[in-house]
Amino acid sequence: MSFCSSVSSSPQSLSIFPKSFRSSKPYSPCISASADVPDFLSANWLESRRKKPFGPRLCFSAEEAVQNQLDALKYNDQPHHDYGVEVMYRVISGTLFLFESTYFGRFFDLGQFERFRRIFHHSTYRVLLGHQEREILSSLHVNETLYKQRVWVRGTRPEEEEIFQFTMVQRVGGSWDGYWLTESVLHDGDTFSGGVAY
Repeated sequence: MSFCSSVSSSPQSLSIFPKSFRSSKPYSPCISASADVPDFLSANWLESRRKKPFGPRLCFSAEEAVQNQLDALKYNDQPHHDYGVEVMYRVISGTLFLFESTYFGRFFDLGQFERFRRIFHHSTYRVLLGHQEREILSSLHVNETLYKQRVWVRGTRPEEEEIFQFTMVQRVGGSWDGYWLTESVLHDGDTFSGGVAY
């Protein structure tokens, strides 16, 4: 009862704000960190996004993912040198490029892009770079998250043609959930019988 009588007797003394807020001065916050972060995109943001290499897309089916990779390799040096190989590197499935990868059939350390690039310039895989023609020989959905496609490719050099098998894996869970990523690109023959310096 004494609390109620004290509240009603002095209404000016009861306030949830400190006295500085009740002053006639305008309030200016002391925090300036939020002012360092712009709340808008730069004028060239869209253009800078277009310059980034093409990569996996959630909306692609397994067939579209293979076709887009082959298109990137066909126009490998557009818009810059080895752009198509860079696209292929971005579409590698998860942990395959960490240490020992069987992406090309044999175990290779593909952790560095330069090693990956050198293998594509090897005599077996260079037919893919700037190829003239290609044809899908067969496609198979092994299960709902595994897809294989065999492709015949004719290169730019005389009598340069090879057959490759693309193995695509759809990731389940994690940040790549639903994306079709490349598990391997295998040559039909004995790819590295003479060895490769990568």
